Amino acid sequence: MPLWFRNADRRWPFLWEDASQPPARWHGPREGPAQYLADTPDGAWAEFLRHEEITDRADLPGIRRHLWAIEVPSDEPDPQIPDLPRDVLQGGLDSYLECQREARRLRTDGATSLEAPSAALHEGGARGELTRAGLIEADARDGRVRVLYGPRPGLRGWLWAAPRTARLALRRTRTAE
Repeated sequence: MPLWFRNADRRWPFLWEDASQPPARWHGPREGPAQYLADTPDGAWAEFLRHEEITDRADLPGIRRHLWAIEVPSDEPDPQIPDLPRDVLQGGLDSYLECQREARRLRTDGATSLEAPSAALHEGGARGELTRAGLIEADARDGRVRVLYGPRPGLRGWLWAAPRTARLALRRTRTAE
């Protein structure tokens, strides 16, 4: 089962459960829930930072978020691919209405999810790192976003990065006795 990543407010569960979700690129008002996932942890952070219009490093210490790894079942229907030009797929707020219309069209045709290029990561920004005599940047690759429509109570998530992650892991670790 592939893992996807989600950056979430630490006060709430990792997925939206109802239509109260504010609109974003791939869903309009009262069209939620729409679960936005990124194919890399860096992508999940970039999507959050762009959505919140955070551009100054000085703002980073005040951010209190959780990064989740979400298991998307292999039997999930294939995501639909929006039929939009790249400048719209990766555009600013002014491209949201066009993206929402396209997502609406896909859902009307039966889509339960879509996949698109990350609007937040720079081209080639989903590179990760390799271990070769220390850490080095991996080859460039483009980030992807997957949007799952509707409540998804069966999706399993793991808290990936937060202060309590080590405490949870320690509670779940079998000791050598």
